[in-house]
Amino acid sequence: MARKHQLRHQRAGTVINVTSRGQESDVTKALRRVVDHLASRFGANVSLVHQKQWLLRDIVAELRGTYPNMDFHYHFDRSSIRPDGGILYMQGPPADKLSYPILIAEVKNQGTNDLRASEALPKQAKGNAIEPLGKNLIGLRTALMRESIFPFICFGYGCDFEEGSSILDRVSTMAMFGKLNTTHLYNEEQGKFNRGSFFFRENKWSVEEMATAMIDIAERSALYYFSKYREGHFRRP
Repeated sequence: MARKHQLRHQRAGTVINVTSRGQESDVTKALRRVVDHLASRFGANVSLVHQKQWLLRDIVAELRGTYPNMDFHYHFDRSSIRPDGGILYMQGPPADKLSYPILIAEVKNQGTNDLRASEALPKQAKGNAIEPLGKNLIGLRTALMRESIFPFICFGYGCDFEEGSSILDRVSTMAMFGKLNTTHLYNEEQGKFNRGSFFFRENKWSVEEMATAMIDIAERSALYYFSKYREGHFRRP
């Protein structure tokens, strides 16, 4: 996977792809806390890399290496999956052809009827801001079929996700009918259900709340890779 044009997060020695601190979103602020925690937990010997996108060509290359008897296709070299919070990886040795994601984060806001009500305006139909999320999920789940974890988390907020809203069932469907506001890192039923974690409610999630859930997923994902591939596989030379 290409790792060019990366901005270094000096405090933890980890690359964080953002434009500037002044333009950081809440999920990026939470991500910085994740990186600081992992640097403290595992030390500087483990290399972490952050990317804004995962190119389809790189996903397909890994799938072809893992499943040589299957056909995989894509159309354009620049096509990619771009989660809102990007993808945080542990980096293997230079010759390694696999990626090791420990955290993939999305944030979705949907619903304007609360604002319209405050302005005495009639309600509008509920939105579809989360619909593109389904496409990303298909690609990400396929990319990580070789592993026993799915380190994906999505934070959704807005009046469309208030308790009793029918939109919540759209989210439940994307979560493979798993319980919302619950962390699902490890795949279940012999890998058939790689659900991911979906935290949805009406009120906006704070940076602290997001960081707490993201740290849990990233730390346990790192321990999973250490167990499967051995910790030395990820140590800097």
